[in-house]
Amino acid sequence: MKKLQWFVILGIVFTVIVAVFAVVNVEDVAVNYVFGTAYWPLILVILGSVVMGGVIVGSVLAVRILHLSKELKKLKKELGREEEHEE
Repeated sequence: MKKLQWFVILGIVFTVIVAVFAVVNVEDVAVNYVFGTAYWPLILVILGSVVMGGVIVGSVLAVRILHLSKELKKLKKELGREEEHEE
């Protein structure tokens, strides 16, 4: 199997595990904010945490990909200059 297919399979397995875990935990829990306390169903706290974690990881990866693509363009440009000098 290709590497991307394994990532998709692992993503689906992780999603199912989180969903089952969240559905089992439906009690209200106290969420303490700086200015007070609110009671939320634990399922929302779990799913919100997973979504926020995904957003943070996705943001870090996006910044890394942008940095690497800029570096790749720069290196290709330098390689082009090197090939011109060799000719």
